[in-house]
Amino acid sequence: MPESADKSVSVNLENVPYQKLSDYRFFIGAMKNQVPNTQVIPYAPASSLFTDYAKKKRFLWIPWGQKASYVSDDQILDLPVGSALIKTFYYDHVEPANVTKIIETRVMIRKATGWIFANYIWNEEQTEAYLSLNGTNVPLSWKQNGQDMSTTYRIPSETECLTCHKLNNAPVPIGIKPQNMNWNYPYSNGAMNQLEKLIALNKLNDNVPSNIVSTVDYRDESQSIDMRFRSYVDINCAHCHSEERHCSYRPVRLAFNENALAVNMGLCVEPEELINSSQAYIIKPSDKNRSMMYYRMNSTLPSERMPLLGRTLVHREGLQLLEDWINWKTTCE
Repeated sequence: MPESADKSVSVNLENVPYQKLSDYRFFIGAMKNQVPNTQVIPYAPASSLFTDYAKKKRFLWIPWGQKASYVSDDQILDLPVGSALIKTFYYDHVEPANVTKIIETRVMIRKATGWIFANYIWNEEQTEAYLSLNGTNVPLSWKQNGQDMSTTYRIPSETECLTCHKLNNAPVPIGIKPQNMNWNYPYSNGAMNQLEKLIALNKLNDNVPSNIVSTVDYRDESQSIDMRFRSYVDINCAHCHSEERHCSYRPVRLAFNENALAVNMGLCVEPEELINSSQAYIIKPSDKNRSMMYYRMNSTLPSERMPLLGRTLVHREGLQLLEDWINWKTTCE
């Protein structure tokens, strides 16, 4: 190993998950500042999963001398054994002191036998985070764009993690797909396409095609309403509503490589179960009030809401996007 190689990050596959987040040495300096260590690479998908308005910082670590490989546009990068994905959830303007507060950091590690989960809950002092796979609730109040907000934030259990992160009942990552990574990220030394950056850092084999069919940032109003909504449901819904996933028995298929078909989006498709008789279709063109998807996204009841996990609040912006898409669709095609 060259002298310049990162020797400080520690992902010992015989000992992980560690009891403390600091034991991995993913970050340098005060850990709450989330300054990545050498070879720990920040990244972000084009669109982000909604989690009760939590903000997120994501990082990737690949062992020295190893590389990920491209599989296809819509499948996660094939990360080598020993790799780790790190995602920190935090809020700004948390009351009563109007401070930034980190709630949890989730780590996924690839062992020879497959991926494992390691969830870390931050202490009040924001100096350390401790392993917990049991799940817990955190009461939280904050200001969102000047508006008072509150919820009981859910840190998931290992079982809850698996619900969203399973493929054929085995744990897998979700967001680190070429279709989600094919955009310029604002790195500290300048913006660059994330896939090109990984190749330049010798962390990704240079076999990535130049014509990746990519998602977009659903907040980008310069994009079409169709591309925005398809990207939104891909990152928020497809991890369950795809083959061999938790909700594969449902009639919709919401992954980006499938949801261009109106029937896969649920347009003019009758739901397999009714919450009330007014929702005649999963999505009815130009009629949100008869659309089951709109009703579920507008509900906070655990027995009705969609997604099932990861939110207690209605995502107002996502709901508006769905309404706009419904109004844009005037026929079943």
